[in-house]
Amino acid sequence: MKAILFSVLSVVGIGFAQKPSDEGNAAPADRLAAVLKRFPQSDTNQDGVLSREEAVAFFRARREGVKKPGESKGRQQKGVKPNHANVPYGEHEKQAFDIWLVPEATKPTPLVIFIHGGGFRTGDKSAFPPSVVEKYLEAGIAFAAMNYRLSDVGPYPIMMEDSARGIQTIRSRASEWNLDPEKVACYGGSAGAGISLWLGFHEDLANPESEDPVSRQSTRIVAAGTMNGQSTYDLNDFREWFGLPGLVSGPALPFFYGIENEDDWESDRVKKLMVDASSINHLTKDDIPVYMFYSRPNTDITLETGSSEWVHHVKFGLKLQEKMSELELECLVTAPDVIPENDPYGSLEAFLIRKLKE
Repeated sequence: MKAILFSVLSVVGIGFAQKPSDEGNAAPADRLAAVLKRFPQSDTNQDGVLSREEAVAFFRARREGVKKPGESKGRQQKGVKPNHANVPYGEHEKQAFDIWLVPEATKPTPLVIFIHGGGFRTGDKSAFPPSVVEKYLEAGIAFAAMNYRLSDVGPYPIMMEDSARGIQTIRSRASEWNLDPEKVACYGGSAGAGISLWLGFHEDLANPESEDPVSRQSTRIVAAGTMNGQSTYDLNDFREWFGLPGLVSGPALPFFYGIENEDDWESDRVKKLMVDASSINHLTKDDIPVYMFYSRPNTDITLETGSSEWVHHVKFGLKLQEKMSELELECLVTAPDVIPENDPYGSLEAFLIRKLKE
C-alpha cells in the first residue's frame, strides 16, 4: 500500500520520502494534509482528514480516468456545472457558494446545502462526489456547496455565522432561483457536520428589525446530516465522554478558539466559547431530525489514540442520540458496528431527500 501511494503521489509531484524500511508505518500527517489542501475532493468520506487509503484510491482513479485525445468523458466524471458559481454572500473570498438548480422545475424546489470539513483550518466547497449533485437534482432538490472563513482569519463563531449568512443570502433569492425557502437542509463532514448541527439546533439568527433584507431571513433548517461529525467542541466533554481526564486537544481547536497558550483553556472567554460552539448545548424539544454516519467502529480510546481518530468517533453521535431520544427527537446513528434497529432511510442522502420532500 505504501509503495502504491508513493508512486501515485509522485505523478503530481507530491511523494512520501520514506525508506523501504518504513513501509509498515503510517503516512506522515503533514504530507496527507498537503494532498488534501491541493485536492480537497480526495477526502471521499468528507470528514476533513485524508487517510492513506483515500489518497491511494483518489490518485488511482485519477490515473485510470485519464482519457486519450478525442475520447469523451462521462457526465459523472465531469460533474454537472453549477448554475451559479462563487456567488458571494460577504466581502471575504471564502464567503461564497455554488448552487445547482433543478432544471425545468414547475414549482419551487427544496434545497440541500453541503458544508465542507477540514478542522475549520482547511477544506473547500468542491469536496464532494459529483454524483451527489445528480442524485439530489434527480429527486427534484436543488444543491448548494458553501465555503466559509477559516480559523486563519479568526476564531469561532465566524465559521457558523458565515454559514448562517450564506443560508440567509440563498433564501433572499429564493424567488429568483425557484426555491422553497421553508425546505432547506444542511449536511457535511467533520467541521461541516458540526456547523450543520449548530445551525439545526441554534436559535434563529434572523433580525426582523434589520434594514438589511438578507439579515431578516431565517437561518433555521428542517434537517441535518453528518459524516464523522462532532456534537460538542468542548474539551471538558471530550475528557468526560471518553473517561480520559488527561486528554489533550487535537490541532484544530486551539486555532478554532484563538488559543495562544495553555492557560487560555481555563479563561472565561474560552469556557464560554466552548459551551456556545457545541451544538448539543443548543438542543431543545422543537429541534430538527438528524442522520449521523461514522466510518470508524466504536473502538476504545486511550491517551495514545491519535486525535484524528477520536475526534471523529461515533461516541459524538451516540451522546447526541441519547439526549435527542430524551426529547423524543429523531436521531439515527450508523457506524460499522453500530447498526440502527430501524433505519427507514438506508443512507444519509435518502434521509435528507425524504425530509425535504415531506
